[in-house]
Amino acid sequence: MRAFLLLLAVMLAACGAPKPPLVASELEVTKPIPGRPMSAGFLILTNNTDEPLRITSVESPQFGSVEVHETTITDGVSRMRELAELIVPAHGSVTLQRGGKHLMLMRPKDLEDTVALQFFSGGTPVLSVNYSFPEEEDQ
Repeated sequence: MRAFLLLLAVMLAACGAPKPPLVASELEVTKPIPGRPMSAGFLILTNNTDEPLRITSVESPQFGSVEVHETTITDGVSRMRELAELIVPAHGSVTLQRGGKHLMLMRPKDLEDTVALQFFSGGTPVLSVNYSFPEEEDQ
């Protein structure tokens, strides 16, 4: 009986808990520079589902507006444009990084140590994450 329970425990551990549909990793939000009403967010979004996920909006109570932007270089000129949606492929990832796709967080309000972000597909929330700014070192 003891061997059976051990085998059952090993099998259950191997199965693991189901993965959430959308996961954020390597999240970083820059602190707004005094006098500039914006910040940027960088992260990796991973889709664990069999279907592409369309991120149609992002919200944060700490900012008046959050938009998904993409920076491109055409003829040596860097341009940034807002994306209507961000598609995270089935069983794939999208990296939001400097110089590419990223979040623009505009008009900060009540900004202290933590930024909450909520990602939506249509009107449905698909992911909520919190980012805490690192403590500043004394200089």
